[in-house]
Amino acid sequence: MTKKIRFYDTTVSKPRPIKPAKGKLGILLPGMGAVASTFIAGVLSTRKGLGKPIGSLTQMGAIRLGKRTDHHNPKIKDFVPLADLNDIVFGGWDIFPDNMYQAACKAGVLEHAHLAPLRQELEKIKPMKAVFDSNYVSRISGPNVKKGSSKMDLAQQLMADIQQFKKTNKCDRIVIVWCGSTEKFQTAAPVHQSWAAFERGLQESSPEISPSQIYAYAAIKCGVPFANGAPNLSVDIPAIQDLAIKHHVPISGKDFKTGQTFMKTVLAPAFKARLLGMNGWFSANILGNRDGEVLDDPEAFKTKEESKLSVLDSILQPDVYPELYGNVDHRVRIVYYPPRGDNKEGWDNIDIFGWMGYPMQIKVNFLCRDSILAAPIVLDLALFMDLAQRSAMHGIQEWLSFYFKSPMAAPGLHPEHDLFIQLMKLKNTLRWLRGEELITHLGIEYYD
Repeated sequence: MTKKIRFYDTTVSKPRPIKPAKGKLGILLPGMGAVASTFIAGVLSTRKGLGKPIGSLTQMGAIRLGKRTDHHNPKIKDFVPLADLNDIVFGGWDIFPDNMYQAACKAGVLEHAHLAPLRQELEKIKPMKAVFDSNYVSRISGPNVKKGSSKMDLAQQLMADIQQFKKTNKCDRIVIVWCGSTEKFQTAAPVHQSWAAFERGLQESSPEISPSQIYAYAAIKCGVPFANGAPNLSVDIPAIQDLAIKHHVPISGKDFKTGQTFMKTVLAPAFKARLLGMNGWFSANILGNRDGEVLDDPEAFKTKEESKLSVLDSILQPDVYPELYGNVDHRVRIVYYPPRGDNKEGWDNIDIFGWMGYPMQIKVNFLCRDSILAAPIVLDLALFMDLAQRSAMHGIQEWLSFYFKSPMAAPGLHPEHDLFIQLMKLKNTLRWLRGEELITHLGIEYYD
């Protein structure tokens, strides 16, 4: 018997009306370290005309409408009603009490010359006490942590934080984007299978419920969209997905696609498009920031490893192309190296083969700045998740796969990892929302 697929994304044939982006949008970030402080500083810098939001599709991207001969390519932010950068208010939670200026200085991503004009505004943004469990993140600890009688109590404290932040800052809407640490590897347990079981687990402080799951639960109960920027098991469990549908909330995840995996989703589709075979892909990374320290724990690394390893199988389809990709040796290594700080370096050795089986190699050395690549993703996810909420798009937002290493899809569907298909899916969703014709790139009409 064929298993029925449950679709959490919008499946209506016609788009629903989009509510206007009136008033203030609060962006709350669990985890206010390097990524969060870089993101916030970048938005403030853009507001002041001191920098540009490079890397942000919502701010700098264009979208083609109609035929190529129409030459109609408006900016995405002019095509769909997104929140204006001047209407954004920032907040969040962290285990360290540092304000965003202090956090940015400690992270060492941005230079003093770029932080100095923003200091006053950054110092006003201070993290709320965080939900933290050393059983899930063992390599770091901090004093700014909530205490509660149960995990349900902690969830209710988070809900109170959300409501108070919204009231204090006079926000009309809130979105939450997880920017916190990678938690230890988890597989779904019975407590994750339904929202009723999950709520019992919260009341009983089940050890199977992680901090990121508590944040996701609190957000959805408050009607707040939640995007998961880490490889944690958080919104990709039936309990949270069912709750998101019940409360009409969009969810998305997981794990920001920034450096090495971004390159894989560019290169692997090219190899498959040209039907070049592959024997192996070896990836190594050195990283020295807080994320690198957390990933020095084998349990946390396994969570990240699973996220990174999922990419190639999905793109290369070894079951469809067994002669080309049926025996790929794919390995990933991450080494914590403090001197490197946020400037991650990724090495890739790719062993491919071509005509008559002759071997070839490709070497990639990507010296990237992790938080610089992640910051525009945080902005786009926040604005697009808010758009989804105002467009009555509930549950899994597969059209936002473009931003994730391990994109979510409805049960029974394999996730799409090809960056170019992901971008086409995203832009076609925006066209669909505005009642525009979808672009197939067929082009045969020009030659009839």
